[in-house]
Amino acid sequence: MSRDGGAAASSSDHVPALAAHGSTGENDGSPRASAATPAVDAPAPGRRHGPARRPPNRRVRRGRGRRGGGLPWPLVVPAALGALLLLLPLVGLVWRAPWDSLPRLLREADVREALWLSIRTATVATVLSLLLGVPLAWLLARVEFPGRGLARALVTLPMVLPPVVGGVALLLAAGRRGVAGRYLYEAFGVSLPFTTTAVVVAQTFVAMPFLVVAVEGALLSADRRYEDAAATLGASPWYTFRRVTLPAVAPSIGAGAVLCWARALGEFGATITFAGSLPGTTRTMPLAVYSAMESDSDAAIALSLVLLVTSVVVLAALRGRWLPAARDAVSRAAV
Repeated sequence: MSRDGGAAASSSDHVPALAAHGSTGENDGSPRASAATPAVDAPAPGRRHGPARRPPNRRVRRGRGRRGGGLPWPLVVPAALGALLLLLPLVGLVWRAPWDSLPRLLREADVREALWLSIRTATVATVLSLLLGVPLAWLLARVEFPGRGLARALVTLPMVLPPVVGGVALLLAAGRRGVAGRYLYEAFGVSLPFTTTAVVVAQTFVAMPFLVVAVEGALLSADRRYEDAAATLGASPWYTFRRVTLPAVAPSIGAGAVLCWARALGEFGATITFAGSLPGTTRTMPLAVYSAMESDSDAAIALSLVLLVTSVVVLAALRGRWLPAARDAVSRAAV
């Protein structure tokens, strides 16, 4: 036999051996053998050999399965009626506004005086609510003391109390013959009722609970680990409140201040009961609207429109400033 025939026979003898071992890459490091005979995993016992079965082709209806199954009509109809109930009076006010005589009415001294008095007293009431309401909200949220639930109920009571009842309560408490007003009058000769200060007090009484509720809710949901970490590093309670707690709830304080200002701007019942309706002193815009309804309906509509536009402009401006920060704070807390 020739040398070439023996070599061919020898190589053919080695082919079954290579196939039996699966790959010779571990023995001689040959890349050709490794590529020619790839490793195949052994099938698991009990499984059938052959191609995998495909799941049945099921058609998915795109119209009904998108975003929770469509619109729930039993909820859409009441929602539309609720929106109509809220928007229709505003539409009627704008529709009946005396646009021809509106510039003349706005130039009257009584209107400008009432508008300026309302803005000034509502701003002072909001500042006073911030100075008193934020510490009160922190006390209700952070300090455990007997009767805290009762104290929380009493603080939020002006939110549901009729404003006229609130005005009567203020008159009996801070009047010249009131529980505390008599001592104030005897000691300093100061009488609060029927003054501009009484307007601020009445507005603060009915508006501050909105701020307290907003800030207390933010404090209860805030992560206290940052405060604990600051205390561990040696920070004082006052420093922790100023540098850690207050920035964390700042968006809620801003939102509560907006609600407080809007509520103070539209206050009527407590103001007319405790402060009266004196032109230039206690007659705010709501009281001016009420007085104008008795004599000139066009003037009342014009004043109402001014008050509506002022409230919408301020709320829209502060909403765009504070609510994005509030959403970012909620996102960070969720993460």
